[in-house]
Amino acid sequence: MRRNLTRLLKWINWYPPFLGMNIRVVDYAPDLLTIRVQSKLGWRNLNAVGTHFGGTLYAMCDPFFMLILMHALGDEYIVWDKAAHIQFIRPGRGTVYATFHIPPERIAEIRAAADRGEKVEPTFTVEVVDEKNEIVARVEKLLYVRKRSAISGQRSAVSDQPKG
Repeated sequence: MRRNLTRLLKWINWYPPFLGMNIRVVDYAPDLLTIRVQSKLGWRNLNAVGTHFGGTLYAMCDPFFMLILMHALGDEYIVWDKAAHIQFIRPGRGTVYATFHIPPERIAEIRAAADRGEKVEPTFTVEVVDEKNEIVARVEKLLYVRKRSAISGQRSAVSDQPKG
């Protein structure tokens, strides 16, 4: 998974929706638990009043907590985005940035709960900031995590029940 996420983070800069909105991964930590993304203001992501289109601000925050957690937990776990909320604080002008980070301790907590067979729904928050480090938007992401064996065990229990 480590190699796959590193490759994906390089490829994602060429992903058409990100390319169209000037969104780029500009840096990531060697452990892949921190990812920094930027979006430069340009004609492709400009709104009617000359600032960053709100959809761009959200799109630059959409996949990264899920990708970090998928990488950190590994293939034994299912990780999905479940919900999101964005709060616009001030107009985004120039280049905006978001830094996504999940501490190892938080990953360990999520893994432990999932290993107990629990459905885990962690929430993460990231701030989109401008070049002066002023907050432009705040995005909250709710994820869904479950251990794969817990899911397959539930399916087999359901499928073993008599029909009709």
